[in-house]
Amino acid sequence: MGESRITVVIPALNEEACLARAIRSVATDAEVIVVDGCSCDRTREVAEGEGARVLSCPPSRGAQLRVGARCATGEWLLFLHADTWLEAGWADDVRDLRPDAVGGAFRLAIEAPGRGYRLVEAAVALRARLFALPYGDQGLFVRKTVYDRMGGIAALPLMEDVDFVRRLKQEGRPSLARRRAFTSPRRWERHGLLGATVRNWGVLALYAAGVAPARLARMYGTPRDSPRGPANR
Repeated sequence: MGESRITVVIPALNEEACLARAIRSVATDAEVIVVDGCSCDRTREVAEGEGARVLSCPPSRGAQLRVGARCATGEWLLFLHADTWLEAGWADDVRDLRPDAVGGAFRLAIEAPGRGYRLVEAAVALRARLFALPYGDQGLFVRKTVYDRMGGIAALPLMEDVDFVRRLKQEGRPSLARRRAFTSPRRWERHGLLGATVRNWGVLALYAAGVAPARLARMYGTPRDSPRGPANR
C-alpha cells in the first residue's frame, strides 16, 4: 500500500521573506499550494521558484485556505502559515496516525530565545492537550474526507482556525503530533508578550460572545504583511 498523499495549503500576503523556508520544510513530502492574497511584493515569484502551485484570491486567510483546499489532491490537508516551518519527520507523524484519527496539529515552537516565549509554548501545549484546541500557527491538518464532511474551512477574515477546530472536534478529538511547527516571533515582537496576550484574549472573548469575525477584523485589524488573526493564538 502506498503512502498517503498530503497537500499543504499556505495562505500568503506579502511574505517574500518567509515563504521559501515554509515551502522547503514540506515540499519533499507533499503537494504544496500557495494561495496569494494579491501581494505587492515577490511572494508569487518566490512560491513559483520553490516549485509550489500558486493560486490567487482576495486577501482573507479563511477564503485563501478554502480556495487551496478546493484544488488539493491529497488524502490529508495541512494548513500552514507562511511564516511557519515544520520539523523534519512531520509527514510521518501524519501518516502514522490511527485510522480513526480525524486531524490535529503540531507542537508550537517560537523561533526566539527567552523565558517568556517558552512560557507561551508551554501554555499552548497545555491548552492543546487539556482542551484539544490547537490554533492555526500550529499547522492544522485534517483528513480530506473529514474536511469535506465538515463543509470545509469557513471563508472568514478572522478566527477561521478557531471555528474550524471547534467543528473538527465534533468529528473526533484532534491529535497532537510529536514534531514541532516553528513560527516567527514577529507578532509578539510587534505587540509585546503581554500586549499580544491581552489583545488575543480580548478578541477571543468577543468572538465567544458572538461578535462577528468581520467586525472583529475591523476593530482589531490584520497586519498588511500577513493574512493572520490576533497575535498569540
